[in-house]
Order: sequence, then structure tokens, then C-alpha cells
Amino acid sequence: MTDLHDIVLQFDLKGQIESIRPLGNGLINDTYKVNTLDGPSYVLQRINHNIFRDVELLQNNIVSVTGHIRRKLEAEGVADIDRKVLTFIPLKNSQVTWYFDGSSYWRVSLFIENAFTYETVNPEYSYYAGRSFGNFEAMLADIPDTLGETIPDFHNMELRARQLEEAVASDAVGRMAEDEVREILKEILCHREEMCKAERMYRDGTLPKRICHCDTKVNNMMFDASGDVLCVIDLDTVMPSFVFSDFGDFLRTAANKVAEDDPRIDMVEFDMEIFKAFAKGYVESASVFLTPVERENLPYAAALFPYMQAVRFFADYINGDTYYKIKYPEHNLVRTRNQMALFRSVLANMSAMQEYIASLF
Repeated sequence: MTDLHDIVLQFDLKGQIESIRPLGNGLINDTYKVNTLDGPSYVLQRINHNIFRDVELLQNNIVSVTGHIRRKLEAEGVADIDRKVLTFIPLKNSQVTWYFDGSSYWRVSLFIENAFTYETVNPEYSYYAGRSFGNFEAMLADIPDTLGETIPDFHNMELRARQLEEAVASDAVGRMAEDEVREILKEILCHREEMCKAERMYRDGTLPKRICHCDTKVNNMMFDASGDVLCVIDLDTVMPSFVFSDFGDFLRTAANKVAEDDPRIDMVEFDMEIFKAFAKGYVESASVFLTPVERENLPYAAALFPYMQAVRFFADYINGDTYYKIKYPEHNLVRTRNQMALFRSVLANMSAMQEYIASLF
């Protein structure tokens, strides 16, 4: 059995440990709150190294990012900085911010008191999310450190398209014989060239990579008791990517009027009010660094992510459901139908999105 007390003692904490109790409902990491008798509280977290295989790279990214943001906040004279950016604690007599106990990797950060996260997705919180994640990118636009990819090719559409090609070619469980599968494939292939344009623009030198959060959800922002945003949290996926990652990934889930696996395809619709709120907040904070190419392609980002997720669900269905957990045999096919319906709804709103984005600059 893991001795949490012994693990915590490896870190350079202030105060005598009083208790260690489970915290939150993290799906990937095991998280605990460490209370001390005469010092601050801390968060102890087990890092899932099955997903984040290079823990040293992961933590180096996080330390670089939080350190850069902290220096900017200090230069601006911001008060209460420990509540405005996450603080990771090194090991005793070391600069290393992670510990390996022989089987698991661990890290410790300062616990931010009287701070809250919300699951609510509405125009108000979507605006806050856009502004917060745009500001996060803006703060990191001039970071001097080189960050690595914690999950290589995480949002690479060309890779996802190749993986679908391979799934179709191998046809592992014979699902290419299904009429609907062939029809979906035909529709996906019709849009492949356009949806893969980000990688082409990057190779051409017209689209830069930024330091992005890459997991832009409402509950990855922390608020104080009065409802003001304190900071962005859950930094495991912070890495170089296109700004489309943070813009499009939020809208894929937040602007779909139903869940991504809802079989009621006629209920799937892209919510333009959520789009407008998020885009307004994002542009307010990100306009200081966005290039014309990035600005013009924000509506493309809204289309890219449901398309990319549809391709991933569809490839998994063809492969025999080997990656995503399913609750019934056609679960991945239902997810594919849902995401393709969302993609079509986004395309139907393309002109309106382009006009709205143009109005913000």
C-alpha cells in the first residue's frame, strides 16, 4: 500500500503534516489535500504516466509556464500571486518538482484556499473561458523556453486522417461492409483536404505554433468567492500547438446542445450564442498576438474539432472499438454520427461566424 505521508515528506513543505485526504474527482490523476498544522495546505497528485509518459518533460513544461506567468504578474505588481498562478513545490534540496516512489510519479502544489470550479456551460461562463484561455496564451506568447509535446501529435489532423486510412485498409472486424460506414467515410473524405490545412499552413510558414492549454473546459478555470477568475488549472496538456486547439476544442463540447454520444442526431446543433460569448472573451485577450491568418481561421477551428473527433471515433469503430470505452456495440458509431452532425451544423454557420469574428477586430 502506498504511504502517502512518506511521499509528501519528500517535498519541501512548510508546516507539520496534519492529514491527507482525497480531493475532487479527477479522472486521470489521484489527488489528495494535505493539511498542515502550522503552514499552508497542499495538493498531492499522482501523475498518470500511462498517458503522460515523459514526466520530466511534463513537469518542465509546467514549471516553465507557471514561472513565466508568475514573473509577469510580479512585474505588473499583482497582489496575491499565489492565487493567480499554480505553485509547484520542489523536492527537499532539489529543483525537481516530481517524485518517483518505485511505481508511481507524484507532485505537490500549493492549495488555493476559497477557490471554486464550475461545470456550468452558458454564455456567461463561456465568455469567462474565452477571456481566460486567450489571456493564458497571451501571457505565454513571449516565453523564452522551448516546451515539448506532453502527448505527441495530440491535435494533428493529418495523423488522425492517416489512422483512419489504416483502419479502413485493415478492416479488422469487417465493418467496412456496412452501408452506413461507407457513406460516412465518403462524407469524411470530402472534407479531408480542407480540414488538414493547419498542418500545411504550418509547413508553409504562414501559421505559427503557440503555447496552448489544449484542454479548454469551463472547469479548468478557478474562481474566487466573488465570481472573479483566479487562474487556469490542469496544465498537463500545455504544449506547443495551433491556437485552433484552445478555440475549437472548447466549442466542440460547450457549443453542442447535446452530449457527444447522444443518439438523438436531430437534437445536435451548434449553439451560436455560446460561440459568440466564447469568441468575444477570447479575442478581447488574444488579439494582442493573433496574426491575420489565425484570426481568419478561428471559424475553421470550430469546424475542425468535431470533424477530428468524428474521425477518431469512426476509426475506432472500424478497428473494433479498441481505444474508447463503449457501453454498447454501436457506441462509437453513434458518437461519429453525433460529431458529424455537429460538424455540418458548424459549416452551416460558417458565414455568420466569419462575420462575427471580423466584427471583433
